[in-house]
Amino acid sequence: MGIGRRRPTAGATGTTRTTRAATAPKAAAGAARASGAARAAGVAAVALAVTAGTIGTAGAVGAAPDGDGDARRPGVNRLEGVWQTDGYGIVVEVHGTAFTTYDVTRISCTPGFYSGTQVGAPGRDGTVRYGQSGKAYASFSLTPRGHGRAVYQEDGAASARDLTRLPGGLPAQCRQPAPQDALATFDRFCATFEENYPFFAAKGIDWRAKGAQARAGITAQTGPDDLQKILVGLLEPLGDAHTALGRKRPGGGFAGVFGGLRPGTAEPTDEVREQAARAVAAQLLAPEQTFGRGLLGVGELPGGIGYLRVSGFDGYVEDGPYQDHAAELDRALDLLLAHPGRLNGVVVDLRLNGGGSDRLGLRIASRLTDRPFLAYRKVARNDPADPTRFTRPQPSVVRPAAGTTRYTGPVALLTAGSTVSAGETFTQAMAERRPAPVRIGENTQGVFSDIMFKPLSADFVAVLPNEKFLTRSGSTFDGPGIPPDVRTPVFTPEELSQGRDSALTEARRLLSAGRTGAADTAASTGAADTGDTGDTEATEATAVSATAGAGPR
Repeated sequence: MGIGRRRPTAGATGTTRTTRAATAPKAAAGAARASGAARAAGVAAVALAVTAGTIGTAGAVGAAPDGDGDARRPGVNRLEGVWQTDGYGIVVEVHGTAFTTYDVTRISCTPGFYSGTQVGAPGRDGTVRYGQSGKAYASFSLTPRGHGRAVYQEDGAASARDLTRLPGGLPAQCRQPAPQDALATFDRFCATFEENYPFFAAKGIDWRAKGAQARAGITAQTGPDDLQKILVGLLEPLGDAHTALGRKRPGGGFAGVFGGLRPGTAEPTDEVREQAARAVAAQLLAPEQTFGRGLLGVGELPGGIGYLRVSGFDGYVEDGPYQDHAAELDRALDLLLAHPGRLNGVVVDLRLNGGGSDRLGLRIASRLTDRPFLAYRKVARNDPADPTRFTRPQPSVVRPAAGTTRYTGPVALLTAGSTVSAGETFTQAMAERRPAPVRIGENTQGVFSDIMFKPLSADFVAVLPNEKFLTRSGSTFDGPGIPPDVRTPVFTPEELSQGRDSALTEARRLLSAGRTGAADTAASTGAADTGDTGDTEATEATAVSATAGAGPR
């Protein structure tokens, strides 16, 4: 999300998800979860529409003091001041109980997409909890880490963000309203992508040249409709389901007017989802029991095989903190794994998964292992002038769940082009499990990063990724997605017209035959791109070994 991939709520840092003030969420179920139509492009569009009133107004709040003051006293906010994120192009201002963000490029500074309000008093270590204005619960925290350093952590995120104090306070360009004309908006759009988007080289796109060509067509008479066409024309060739454009609605808020999609894939319709549910139900011994407002389903297949449908990694409760979503997921897992010794296999169906919280995916993985393992390492682009520079890789480790039932037998994962974002990071993480699951179906969508919401003007907001999720070898699956071990049709018109589900049938066959599936190197080969991994082997080893012995064996 925002850090994760769920629908954004004010009070994060901008990347999901997540997802909030310093980052925004990854593609997630968002408001579309109510209808079951959650998929990355549609999710981004819906997420925009439900965030009315979260964008700050033009202008700036006065800079807060820079010093730590009486930083060691409990109850004192040691975070008062202005901070810069490592990557993400975000400046954070903490002033009193308010948390405010600004999006910065080399040419601009605009009020950010999120704001938050302090919840409760600072902790003894200086940690301050924040949440969306008007909410009684917190959703993320800031923690001071030595002189001039701090860490941002969203509750549903699998990683954190580093912040550095800006001694000079709020940058001068953030203290004045930004120009709103078409040319200024276009220039902010181009700079935002040029300084943050990590995949231009992999997609063979000369962004600067494309931007210069499009810019020549903008005049003083260019209106919002024409500008929208120009911006969409630059986004479409990216074929990236984590890119989107939102436009101000007459009644307030933003509505999605464009959402990217990998060429060759299609967004499933409600009719397809209904037909798919019937095809799955035909193979279950009894109707699935649903949880999480219908996003989770638990059933039983012949031969002692458990079935878990995960249609999103967020939206399990109408409104509430991450902990409420996690509790609802646990209810589904408790039913699935009530008698793990009786299970001859487990099928996890991710084929219509619109994304959400990476941490909820890791939560499922923790119930499917008895030993810690490295899920992935995440990096974020952090040099506006150099697209090959990234933050130091941050490992995420799956730790065996303590005090509850776990299952360590064979697992099959069902994936498709409509397996998006957090659905993909879960798939990537599970490939490092031993025994590795067998993946059946189609390539996932190929978008892993948290997404950032970047206001361009009073009329437009852009959505884009800036991260890579690295495999153990330093590669990524961004673009083509994670391939299956066994390729089958997935909810094609031919299959649905006959009530067939070849992927589920194949999973049953392989699990019944005792196959555990993929080779040990499943997720470490065949990736589409390589990241700047740095010296990470020691970090990996430390991260995993530190969890050894966690939870009951």
